[in-house]
Amino acid sequence: MWDKQGMQVKACYHGKYVSGVVTSSRVKYGGTVQHTISLNAPIMLRWRSEPVHTVLVDDDNVVLS
Repeated sequence: MWDKQGMQVKACYHGKYVSGVVTSSRVKYGGTVQHTISLNAPIMLRWRSEPVHTVLVDDDNVVLS
């Protein structure tokens, strides 16, 4: 099942482990799957000055669903 919309997941995003709810899933050009995750707790990234509440994660980076 590639569409994880509405599921609670944990994933690795740029070396940080995040958890949240998948708001949408899509098949990218080339056949890989990407999920938009609304995070349970915002994270700070070193290249941004404000916290991040939503991330895009490829399916192979999803650790637990």
